[in-house]
Amino acid sequence: MPKSRLSSGRSVFGRRMLIGLGVLLAAALLAGLAARLAGGRHGDRPAAAAPTAPVRPAPAPTASAEPPGHAAPGVARPPHTNSPTEYATAFARTLWSYDTRAVDQPAFVGGLRLWLTPESQYADGASVAAQVPDPVLWSRMRDTGQSSTARDLEAHLPDAFRQAVAQDPGALSRAYVYAVTVTGTVDVAWSGGGRGGESRAITLAVQCRPQQDCALAAIAPTVHP
Repeated sequence: MPKSRLSSGRSVFGRRMLIGLGVLLAAALLAGLAARLAGGRHGDRPAAAAPTAPVRPAPAPTASAEPPGHAAPGVARPPHTNSPTEYATAFARTLWSYDTRAVDQPAFVGGLRLWLTPESQYADGASVAAQVPDPVLWSRMRDTGQSSTARDLEAHLPDAFRQAVAQDPGALSRAYVYAVTVTGTVDVAWSGGGRGGESRAITLAVQCRPQQDCALAAIAPTVHP
């Protein structure tokens, strides 16, 4: 995956987070989150030649109807929860945990898209697909039996997001989109006993309307913690 290029300026986050709650919310949110994360952090590129392993579906906190769409084999379904951090953690685990021998690239991307909010004005499917190796690279990864597993995940609301909402509490109630940063470790493995690992962090835009399950709106650039 290409290395993320992050802009700078913490003030941009608050401004765009609060103003961008319209038709272009997803794009504005991504730009703002990128600016928030730019301070003193290095870009991260998930190992292309390194792997990502069998998916471990996140536990569903509550029982309710399954979301629409066709489940991809080996791709976890969205959990039923109204907690932004819980949802973000489950999505990051699914994004970072896959076995290229068990699922092809289009099916994996399709499975991840099931996590998106049905509100099309907020759903940024392109940001999801951008986090997954392209079909050619995926095929090469499959040739070497690459897989990875995410572990030790932790999610939190960035301080800049809390501050932006505190300055304009009404902004959150328009789209109920939360910025959530997830950090963790990815253990990789490939044929022949090869193994490795790396730390990862990602910031997600998670929509959690009252009395509804959370859903993904967009993904911000991936960075080192």
